[in-house]
Parts: sequence; structure tokens; C-alpha cells
Amino acid sequence: MEEKQKIIRAAVVILIVIVLGISAYYYFFSGRGKNTGGGITPAQAEKMDAEKPDVIDGTALTPLAVALDRSDEAVRTLVGEISRNPVLTHWLQSKDLLRRCVAAVDNIANGQSPRTQFDFFVPAGPFKILVRGSETYLDSGSYARYNAAADVFDTLSPEGCARAYGMCRDLLRQAYRELGYPEGDFNQVLYRAIIEILRTPVLEDPIAVRKNVTTYFFKDAKLEELDDVQKHLIRMGPENLQLIQVKLREIALALGFTEAQLPVPRPYR
Repeated sequence: MEEKQKIIRAAVVILIVIVLGISAYYYFFSGRGKNTGGGITPAQAEKMDAEKPDVIDGTALTPLAVALDRSDEAVRTLVGEISRNPVLTHWLQSKDLLRRCVAAVDNIANGQSPRTQFDFFVPAGPFKILVRGSETYLDSGSYARYNAAADVFDTLSPEGCARAYGMCRDLLRQAYRELGYPEGDFNQVLYRAIIEILRTPVLEDPIAVRKNVTTYFFKDAKLEELDDVQKHLIRMGPENLQLIQVKLREIALALGFTEAQLPVPRPYR
């Protein structure tokens, strides 16, 4: 594929690890669609904010006694209790982890890519397409580039993520208010971001694309209309996406959300 490659951090790892904001993948496509194909509309977001109870309870946990500006080392220590995956350890060498996490989750909740927050992980291997007759498809071999991120997800402890979130909750709220939301509730934003990811359709059939100058788009108009984050997750491949959604669901339940509040991931035909 002849196009400029861009580095992007995957929305889902940010949510799974909650307090770090890590995971990444290349952004090879131009994303333009908004909401109509499965994202969350402003009206839906307002309805969820009104209905979702404040179920994430960190009051029983001792909050981190550290300033937000000096929280990185404490966060790395917490994450060491969640997973000892060496790839995860390498990703955590980035700075300002909690602020990046909050900004990325806010982007995800609004269907946007968190690519401006993360630039330190690059999957190996080139992006590929496959031509069959007159049709062009994503080459499923490219999905393997995201296996490293999927392997990290698989090592995460849902209970550990929930405990870390509770301990970092005050710092996360502070970082969220720094974004310009003095009255905002970060729990509500987190909830919308989780829904955004769980509503991403899983595509097991070959994915047709079309070229427009130097970029590629999904040929299926409904897919192209998905939010940027959802389109990026689809490009990770169905196995990686399903692994991410299963793990994220486990973490959401550990955080205190109920099954009734979480959508069931759906296949797409």
C-alpha cells in the first residue's frame, strides 16, 4: 500500500489498563465517518450519563499519595501488580501516563482517535492489501502486527485494573478537569468509552476496501461511517478485537458495571 503511515495508540488498551493509556497500532486509513454506523450520538451520550449509576467505588482503597505531576513511578508500580509482561513494561516508560490516559479516554468516548496521546509503539511488518479479481481487501496477514498488543491484554488482571483505577481515581479526576471539564465526571466518560469499544462489530469475512489517491477506505459504506476508534479496532483483525472486547468486559464488570449496562459484541455480515 502506497500511503503515509501514522502511529496511533489503540483505544482499547487505554481502557483495559485504565491507569496507563498504552497500546498502539498504525493508522493507515483516513477516518472521516462519525456516529451513524455504530458510534454514540450526543443524544445517546446524554441519556447514558443520566441513567448510569456511579458504580465504580474506590472509597475502600487508599488513594495514591502523590502529586499528579509526579505520579508516573507510582503508576508503573501499580501496573507491575497487574501484569509483568515485558512489552507492557517497555510501554510504561512514557511520561505523564495519567494525563495521557484521561485525554485518550475522552477522545475515545467521543469516537475520536487517541493518536495524539501515544507515539511510542510501532507494530512490526508492513501493512498489506490483497487483490482478488476486481476487488481489493485487507490482507489478514497484517493482523499479526497487533498480536503483541493482544498478548499484553491477555495478561491483565481485571481485579488488578479495578484496584488500580480506584487508587488513581482522584488523580484521574484532576487530570480530567485540566482538560476543561470543571464539573465533569470521568466515570461517565469512561463508561461511554467502554460502550464505544464493545459496540465495535466483529468482521470475520474478508474486508473490502477502495483506494482514494493515497488512502484506503472501507468499501462497505456502513463500516466507513463508523467512528474512527471503531474502524481502527476492526483493522486489528477479528481475533484480536474479540480478545480485547472479552477482556474489557471482564474489567468493566470488575469495576462495578453490570451485565445490563454492557452491550454484547456483535458479528457483522
